[in-house]
Amino acid sequence: MNRLFHVPLSPFCRKVRLVLAEKRIEVELVEERYWEQDPDFLRRNPAGKVPVLRLGDRLLADSAAICELIEELYPSPPLMPRDVDGRYEVRRLVAWFDDKFHAEVTSNLLYERVNRKVQKTGYPDSKNVKAGAKAIKWHLDYMTWLLDRRRWLAGDEMSLADFAAAAHLSSLDYISDVDWNRSAVVKDWYAKIKSRPAFRSLLVDQIPGFPQPSHYADLDF
Repeated sequence: MNRLFHVPLSPFCRKVRLVLAEKRIEVELVEERYWEQDPDFLRRNPAGKVPVLRLGDRLLADSAAICELIEELYPSPPLMPRDVDGRYEVRRLVAWFDDKFHAEVTSNLLYERVNRKVQKTGYPDSKNVKAGAKAIKWHLDYMTWLLDRRRWLAGDEMSLADFAAAAHLSSLDYISDVDWNRSAVVKDWYAKIKSRPAFRSLLVDQIPGFPQPSHYADLDF
């Protein structure tokens, strides 16, 4: 049985979950409290990070590397363009969300509001929360700029870039930190990707101490 060691609201884990589901690869989800540095988990990934995927006889770490390996092993349906420039743009946007968006938004909102409580590391830093709330507006505007010119974030076909963005936004949407009224085009994009079968397992996530907002699993918001 394939296994994904994950944290439900981790955008990096969610990205891998979306790719696996889109490729129709069955996997058992195993929640991992990585911050406790369990020796068994550290043997699976000495970096001490999730996700970690056991895929057949492979033990894989790092969400970007995992997603690209899955794409090579299971090329249908494709999540990377065939042309070199298209693949570059997908990789650029995946890095944008996993690095820049994560540093400026996800870590300042999700990690402050949720991770601190779950990991018992204190109370949210209000300065970080304010910085994240300000930064997400700029990122939504950038997504609007992209989607005004393309059907999907990286081009005319849905790609790994869309899953990377949706992974972060869905985590933040769980704690009602996305203003969907800021951009109609981003809201329409999210509604399209949210209604895909691959998204279903994310919409049933329940985090103890953090009840789902009423709109979270509503495909029509």
